[in-house]
Amino acid sequence: MSKSKAVAILGSTGSIGRNTLDVMRGDPDLRVAALSANNNTALLAEQCREFEPRYAVMSDAERAGELRERLRGSQVKTEVLAGAEELARVAGLPEIDTVMAAIVGAAGLESTLSAIRSGKKVLLANKESLIMAGDLCMESARSAGALLIPVDSEHNAIFQCLPYCDTALGCKQTRHVRKLVLTCSGGPFLHTPADRFGSISPEQACKHPKWDMGAKISVDSATLMNKGLEVIEACYLFDMAPERVKVLIHPQSIVHSMVHFEDGSVLAQLGTPDMRIPIACALAWPERMPSGADAIDLAAEEALEFMHPDLERFPCLELGLEAARERGLRPVVVNAANEVAVEAFLAGELPFSRIARLIELVSAKIPCGKPDSLAIILEVDGLARTYAKELIRKWI
Repeated sequence: MSKSKAVAILGSTGSIGRNTLDVMRGDPDLRVAALSANNNTALLAEQCREFEPRYAVMSDAERAGELRERLRGSQVKTEVLAGAEELARVAGLPEIDTVMAAIVGAAGLESTLSAIRSGKKVLLANKESLIMAGDLCMESARSAGALLIPVDSEHNAIFQCLPYCDTALGCKQTRHVRKLVLTCSGGPFLHTPADRFGSISPEQACKHPKWDMGAKISVDSATLMNKGLEVIEACYLFDMAPERVKVLIHPQSIVHSMVHFEDGSVLAQLGTPDMRIPIACALAWPERMPSGADAIDLAAEEALEFMHPDLERFPCLELGLEAARERGLRPVVVNAANEVAVEAFLAGELPFSRIARLIELVSAKIPCGKPDSLAIILEVDGLARTYAKELIRKWI
């Protein structure tokens, strides 16, 4: 990289955001231009003092006031802003070169779309943007000349295995690809008897055996809904039919995904389970940079296993696959219901075993058409959330 690149990190206090700053730390080619957070003003204030971004955006005016108070008396000249509109505006500013879209859930859609429409290099860690508005995001990327580089370890692995072409997706193409294989560890309950799922606690669900992630994504990994959502994302990112995107359980989390080509060749990307690796790949692409992750030692690793997922044991995965096949607004409904279900589970309001049932009932209730506009997408998202919350209130 020949000149300093201005990077905005949306969701800088989350797991991906913290790892991104860790990778960037001390690299003169990368400059932190903007940071954002939902409610962690203490950590964002620390990040502002260290990296001195031009902008810091909080979720609302109250949190922004708290951040200003924490920065009072320091030499930091960061401009503190508040709200979704300001976040979207900052994501599209001409002085920003690269946007790390790392806000978890539907809350990250509008700012991610703003960055795409502004023709940025967008490092996509917010999978919900494509799950909810895949066609809109990809069409906007092509129109604006935005460069989309996936950060999820599985999609980044596929990205690294694909050959070049001239598209919005980081100049990658799938012309000779027979199928894509997304791997997953199977989560903490791969071998837990299904009749014990009703007593699983949030603490148990968040103890992922391989990855260090936030609570929401950890629960999604425990139900395998995360993999269902990733199949939807892969279909949009790589323009693949859902029947050509497969899932394999790989408990060791060393092979992050595979690409099967029509000549029989299979390319895979391997590495330690450390999100700094795909983050560094995305930040430096088309070059490489140090990530700080440990190098893999295959001779010292345990034997690598692969197995097909049990869809009866993990019904959330099947719900995600069904949404991938149906497309349209169905992924919007599934994603919204899942976000509400996970939030309720973490709050102790919904048993782990009823997460899938809630998503199933909401999907059956909300009619789905075509996602013709962002307004329609957000309207259906709101309807699904409202109905999901109504069901939870009835069950409590």
